[in-house]
Amino acid sequence: MYEKKEVTHTVRQRDQVIVIDHVPAEVCSVCGDVLFSSETVRHIGMLLKSTKEPARMVPLFEYA
Repeated sequence: MYEKKEVTHTVRQRDQVIVIDHVPAEVCSVCGDVLFSSETVRHIGMLLKSTKEPARMVPLFEYA
């Protein structure tokens, strides 16, 4: 069963890790599978192409 939730979506673009918070999604309550609507995918694409500054920066740790 899928439920509407907001998730944190992480994308690796070139050599950057980009985190997008509060992304609307359908999330499976059994396995945790995440589905995005086509509108959400288009919006994420626009954010990734944007030259707008991010709302905030987050620390990144490497598992080494």
